[in-house]
Amino acid sequence: MTIDRDRLESRLREEFGGSSGAARVVSRQAADLADAGRYEADVGAELTVDVVLTELADAPDGGPPERWNWWIGSLELAFGGYEEFAVRRHRE
Repeated sequence: MTIDRDRLESRLREEFGGSSGAARVVSRQAADLADAGRYEADVGAELTVDVVLTELADAPDGGPPERWNWWIGSLELAFGGYEEFAVRRHRE
């Protein structure tokens, strides 16, 4: 199932601040991860806007890209194969 990118982008800005570009790139990566089906296969649960927000809230600090990369790093350590979903660069 595809994640609602617009809703996620809006919620990311509400919850964690940052620029619209930062929230946009994270919502795009989240949609790609959901479309790939890897998270659902590894965890046994659908990747939703609420799941992303909950997981990113556990990150120690930062805006959406830093929090996203922290979470993707944990998934990479636990399961492998998540590095491609990390945010490498984003425009402010």
